[in-house]
Amino acid sequence: MPLVGVVMGSKSDAEAVQPALEVLKSLGVEYEVSVISAHRTPEKAREYGKMAQSRGIEVIIAAAGGAAHLPGVMASWTTLPVIGIPLATSELKGVDALYAIVQMPAGIPVACVAVGSAGAKNAAYLAAEILGLKYDDIRKAYEKYRTELQGAK
Repeated sequence: MPLVGVVMGSKSDAEAVQPALEVLKSLGVEYEVSVISAHRTPEKAREYGKMAQSRGIEVIIAAAGGAAHLPGVMASWTTLPVIGIPLATSELKGVDALYAIVQMPAGIPVACVAVGSAGAKNAAYLAAEILGLKYDDIRKAYEKYRTELQGAK
């Protein structure tokens, strides 16, 4: 059963999200991927956010560019942790998405990572850290990765 729901606003975002999926897979974290637009399919976004927890999802990673409403919309419909990945899909190279994600109102938090592939990877690592509080196998896989980082130059 997937523990992480990875959502993106468009199929064209798949390449930017791929590093997160690779990290989740390498750590043994089950995930599902959905294309949900905050603007084009708002009812689908509402339904996903409302039903995610009852389906076993424990963390949502939401990737969006431009106005980047998807992470905030997800957070508005669930109390699960939401991690936003700002995508560089506009002329502003992701700065607009970064600002949109970090400017959430008090009470509806969204964690935000960097723009780009490092940010996508960090979204997955942050999800693993959260899940590692409950799942020893995920915690151990993440700890092993961190130990291996210490030896990398």
